[in-house]
Amino acid sequence: MTGPTVNASTNTNDRSVFLRRESAARGYCRRFDTVFTSARGSLMRDEAGREYIDFLAGCAALNYGHNDPAMREALLAHIGADGLAMGLDLHSTAKRAFLDTFESVILKPRGLPHRVQFTGPTGTNAVEAAMKLARKVTGRHNIIAFTNGYHGVTLGALAATGSAYNRMGLPLSGVTRVPFDGYMGSDMDSAALLARLLDDPSSGVDAPAAILLETVQGEGGLNAASPGWVQRIAALARQHGALLIVDDVQAGCGRTGSFFSFEPMGIVPDLVAMSKSLSGFGLPMALVLIHPDHDQWRPAEHNGTFRGNTHAFVTATAALQTYWREPGFEAEIARRAALTHAHLERIGREVPGSVLKGRGMMQGLDVHSGDLAGQVCSLAFARGLVIETSGAHDQVLKVLAPLNTPLPLLEQGLSILHGAVTDTLATSLRHAA
Repeated sequence: MTGPTVNASTNTNDRSVFLRRESAARGYCRRFDTVFTSARGSLMRDEAGREYIDFLAGCAALNYGHNDPAMREALLAHIGADGLAMGLDLHSTAKRAFLDTFESVILKPRGLPHRVQFTGPTGTNAVEAAMKLARKVTGRHNIIAFTNGYHGVTLGALAATGSAYNRMGLPLSGVTRVPFDGYMGSDMDSAALLARLLDDPSSGVDAPAAILLETVQGEGGLNAASPGWVQRIAALARQHGALLIVDDVQAGCGRTGSFFSFEPMGIVPDLVAMSKSLSGFGLPMALVLIHPDHDQWRPAEHNGTFRGNTHAFVTATAALQTYWREPGFEAEIARRAALTHAHLERIGREVPGSVLKGRGMMQGLDVHSGDLAGQVCSLAFARGLVIETSGAHDQVLKVLAPLNTPLPLLEQGLSILHGAVTDTLATSLRHAA
């Protein structure tokens, strides 16, 4: 007796099965409507053999590009030696190697005493764990979060996420939202506003368990907080007995220039949520860094079958050893960030009222129109560049190229973006005439 016949498509770029069977929740593939087959570094290739420059990088989950050779070889060697594939939170040689390397290369040089909690392998799970732990440690419930913040879409983290689209009108609670740095322009000092609310027992704002923030709001539109503002928020957390949580899921692992986005701010958060590029290879992995004073979990109190991805430990260790053990990588990031900034400045001169946003290799251009930004991205894709938008109205052209993108390729991608902006504006003017 034979089994069922599998009718796998052999047609180049056939997307019918995705339309037929994949949920309507699919997102990125709607804009980048092709079938990808392979990728290396900052280039992706589709079934038709066409190459695309990648300025999305897995939404900052591929800070070192696709299929980095050192990480690939480490993973293949581990698998070839029958290395442990799945270990819950058991001790393993792969986990030990990661923790030893993370301690010596990242934590100790930065004077961070934090312990490492491996959570379920998504950024939102790390945020959930941080919020839960802050509530457990303080005995309080309220979390202070900020306008345009994005912290994930599971219900606890979703309560702290600003996007109405993601919140879907659900009954979410336990979060007080206040304006992020610069939200009201120069008309409001939001740190002073928060100080007043916390000092006033009749403000209606309950004493917080934690203050949760991104130093650069990735999905919120690349809003970058100033060091002074972050320092004041950190001081407010200390003053009022709240834990400071930095969500470094998207802005961490070198994306803003330093390994942690908060390093230039001169602060030490109580809890740090990390994921995305932590594995270095696009493998799911997330953790919470916990100051020892607050590591009050009971065994398996926040658990999950896939807390700790052994294959991700292997590639994460290789990433740290390849890019962060020796000095110089941050200078390379800064070089690419300066090039990106210069190109975006030139592009911005063509778009009336546009604003450069973000920092490091997490920069973009606010063109004040989601329609315009979407048209630019579509034209750029047609010309071989994968780039997305962010912001409340998807109005920010968001450059998330891998941190090690070769300079000529980075230049080429930015030139494609420039041309797409120029031609989209010209088309708009012709239609308006």
